[in-house]
Amino acid sequence: MNQTTTVHVLRHGEVDNPTGVLYGRIPDFHLTALGRRMAARAAEYFAERPLALLVSSPMERAQETIAPIASLHPELKVHLDDDVTEAANAFEGQSFGPGHHPLRDPHNWKLLVNPVRPSWGEPYVDIAERMTRAILHAAEEVGPAGEALIVSHQLPIWIARCAAEGRRLPHDPRSRQCTLASVTSFGVLDGRIVRVDYAEPAIDLVPRKARKANISAGTGGQADRS
Repeated sequence: MNQTTTVHVLRHGEVDNPTGVLYGRIPDFHLTALGRRMAARAAEYFAERPLALLVSSPMERAQETIAPIASLHPELKVHLDDDVTEAANAFEGQSFGPGHHPLRDPHNWKLLVNPVRPSWGEPYVDIAERMTRAILHAAEEVGPAGEALIVSHQLPIWIARCAAEGRRLPHDPRSRQCTLASVTSFGVLDGRIVRVDYAEPAIDLVPRKARKANISAGTGGQADRS
C-alpha cells in the first residue's frame, strides 16, 4: 500500500499590477479578473481530491486564489503560514515596467554583487528551509497517504523544488518551471521529500508571453514579479 503523502503547492493567479511594480510583500495587490478565473480553474482541479489541509501565504493574492478551493471543501479551515509567504526583496516597490530600469540605477548596483546568496533579497537557503519545513509539517498533519494544499509564490515554490531535487539554488529566473496557477506536488515518505510532480491546470489561461518568463503579465500587459 502506498503510504506517500502528497503536498500540493499552488502558485497564485495573475495579479493586478499595471505599472509593473515588484510588489513582493507589499499589501493590497489583488487578483485580476483573469487571475480569479485561474483560481476557479484550480478549484476545479482540486474539487475531487481528498484534501485534508489547506494552507495559504498571508498575501492577499494567495488567499484569493485558495478561496474558491476552500469553498469546495467547506469542512476545512484555511491556515495562514508565514513560512510560505513571498521572498523578501530589496527591489520591492520599484517599477520594472516600460521605461523603468532599476538594474541600471547605480544606487542599486550594490544589491547585485552576490547573485549566489542573493545580495538583493532573502537568502535562497533560508527560503528553502522555511518552505521545506512547511511542506513536511503539512505532510505530518495529514498523515500517510493524505493530501494537503498550500498556496504560495513562484520563487519560494521553485526554491523548494530545487532543494527537493538536489539542484543548485542559485538559478536563472527564466528557467523556473512555475507558471501562474501551476501545481508543484511533493511526495513525502518517512519525513523526506521523495518525489516532485508538476501540472498546469490553467495553462490555457496564462498569457503566452508569461509561460516561459520569470515574470508574469499583469493587467495592461505590464509585468509583475510573484
